[in-house]
Amino acid sequence: MIASNRQTTAKRTEIADAALRIIGERGITALTMASLATELGLSPGAPFRHFASRDEILEEVAHRVVELIGAAFPDPALPPIERLSQLFLARTEVLGRNTGCGRLIFSDQFAKALPEKAATTIRGLVRQTRAYLLAILKEASEAGAIRTDVAPEDLLVPVIGTLQHLTFLTSRPAEAPPQRRPDPKRALETLLVLLSPPDKPRC
Repeated sequence: MIASNRQTTAKRTEIADAALRIIGERGITALTMASLATELGLSPGAPFRHFASRDEILEEVAHRVVELIGAAFPDPALPPIERLSQLFLARTEVLGRNTGCGRLIFSDQFAKALPEKAATTIRGLVRQTRAYLLAILKEASEAGAIRTDVAPEDLLVPVIGTLQHLTFLTSRPAEAPPQRRPDPKRALETLLVLLSPPDKPRC
């Protein structure tokens, strides 16, 4: 989990969660002091008792994303495929419940709308996740638990791509046309089949 020496309070976390809900449901441009106050059931100036500016709120939002996602990292003592499976399911569950997280992590447009400190925090989480998944794939490859005819760096592409696709579908705004959401467990099973060593050598 990414370390942070910032100090926070229950009220700051409550405000960050409300901001995430607005971002997830209506987009980052809809996050104003007025909309945030309405979401919280407070007066328009109330958030400024805890934050100096909108940028500072977005910085707290970024740290909140790290907290929510960081809790989904599994026990490092587990075998690599079990760690991969637990991370995949836990991450899709967290992102499904917090659609604002997925929109901030996987959307370049959203990331560009963040203040630099917040964007740096989000980029750090993305780098950490990629490094974590790549380490799992390398360990699994060395143990013969996944296919070795494709480099772990290349296998990382479908792993992250599947996770991103599931996140995209769960973070669609409410007004978007309905689309069937794939079952994360079924998607994981398919992914594990693709990662499995081939039964027969290729001709």
